[in-house]
Amino acid sequence: MLDLLSDILTRLSLRGTFYFRTSFTPPFGIQVPAFENVARFHIVQRGELKVHITSTDETLRLRQGDLILIPHGASHALLCNEVKPLDALPLERILELAGYKGDGVLVYGGEDKSRDTQLICGHFSFTGPAGRRGTGHMLIDRLPPYILIENYGEEAGAWVEATLRMIESEVAGARIGGDLMALKLSEVLFAQAIRTYLERQSPDDAALAGFADPRISRALTAFHQAPAQEWSVATLAREAGMSRTAFAQLFAEKMGTTPMQYLTDWRMQIACHGLTEERWNVADAASRVGYASEAAFSRVFKKQVGLSPAAYRAMH
Repeated sequence: MLDLLSDILTRLSLRGTFYFRTSFTPPFGIQVPAFENVARFHIVQRGELKVHITSTDETLRLRQGDLILIPHGASHALLCNEVKPLDALPLERILELAGYKGDGVLVYGGEDKSRDTQLICGHFSFTGPAGRRGTGHMLIDRLPPYILIENYGEEAGAWVEATLRMIESEVAGARIGGDLMALKLSEVLFAQAIRTYLERQSPDDAALAGFADPRISRALTAFHQAPAQEWSVATLAREAGMSRTAFAQLFAEKMGTTPMQYLTDWRMQIACHGLTEERWNVADAASRVGYASEAAFSRVFKKQVGLSPAAYRAMH
């Protein structure tokens, strides 16, 4: 049985699409453009740098062992101490100057190799439902513009250090299957970073309060384990150990939506995933997400996604 976070990440079709190592020496300043439905991370393997987040106008200092996750693909700049955000060059220009073709290490900057900053950088895409902004799940969509985890390897455990060494080895070498292994290992680090962040949240956190609340979390976990079951507000409330009225009020307050709308949204996400990734037909999708008839399922699907199930499958 999948736990809540595992189910969400699996259904969202998280995919590692780009991955590389860098070696930057001062002076350097790289402006990374924004992309929708994309998450990026940078892990500092050696040295230090500043990261400027454009949307919040914050400049963060990262040192060896730190990780920054940018869940929504916001524009940001990677900088040495001497360079200001406005002076950073666009990433495309940096790639051109460095002659980087996508293989090996991206090397850029000055001649002072004693101040070398080495990063592991990852880029992931999400396959959200057509016609809708965001990834398809509020847990990911409500993550902040960035997540900074200092001394990430120590925070997450000894296995992370081993994973990082494996990634570095796979990317540095030219062994068969190395790219795939590096990407899959990077996905593990991405999930671990989100888990570390969520475990630090309190029930008072505005954006993710529901997922931090143990009562709502129990109900959500039960639903995610059996999404086709005939759920109601009353049955979810029993899982939470609350009365129907109290649960509905708490859920709406902390999640910003009703329990049944959450269920509908996630069932449609499962259907989108199944229609495209597992090649379900419309009847399969309807039964897998708890609808007794194709017609009822198709009406809800079109209302939520903007296309009929058949048209959505054909489009993808």
